[in-house]
Amino acid sequence: MKELSRAETSAPNRTMLKFKIIPVTPFQQNCTLLWCDQTGQAAVVDPGGEPERVLGVIKDVGVEPTKILITHGHLDHVGGVADLAERFDLPVEGPHRDDDFLLKSLLAQSQLFGVPEVRSVSVGRWLEDGDSVRIGALKLHVIHCPGHSPGHVVFFDEESRLAQVGDVLFQSSVGRSDLPRGNHQHLVDSIRRNLFPLGDDIRFIPGHGPMSSFGIERRSNPFVRDGLI
Repeated sequence: MKELSRAETSAPNRTMLKFKIIPVTPFQQNCTLLWCDQTGQAAVVDPGGEPERVLGVIKDVGVEPTKILITHGHLDHVGGVADLAERFDLPVEGPHRDDDFLLKSLLAQSQLFGVPEVRSVSVGRWLEDGDSVRIGALKLHVIHCPGHSPGHVVFFDEESRLAQVGDVLFQSSVGRSDLPRGNHQHLVDSIRRNLFPLGDDIRFIPGHGPMSSFGIERRSNPFVRDGLI
């Protein structure tokens, strides 16, 4: 688990986004606890499983969970949503409505991957490109990035220059596009047109594996680097 504060140039007393990455399940999916240091209010992003472990981190950090955010509807990103939402009576925000079919197929996904059945997820607010979500005094921008799944969204904090990208982009790789309604060209376009223009300095938390930055991936990622056709 790793914590990262805002840029060193941030003015004192300014509200900060903090986080801890919590890898869960055999898929080693990066569930993330995001919180506002001013209010202590938090969001759990993509709780893919092991809710008791996630609860332990929430308790250790000492924050108040106020919502669950979902980047997309694959079971390794939503497996713990129902348990956490029930435990804290939390609203669920995201993903885009185009992933509704995935959230309705969690039983089939569980059978496909040979894991225990994932409880159904009730979304309180579907998200659109250009929407924003609040965590205490913080505002995250919502960016629709289809390709890995049609309703995939990214959460971006402009102040801290940090993005939660789910399974769109990874260090030296990109998300799969061979799952139902995936599309490789849409995925590449999402990264190049929607994410890279935000700035090379932006660090991102992927759905699996280590963090990176858009600049590093724009220069060296073999799937989406500059100069590729």
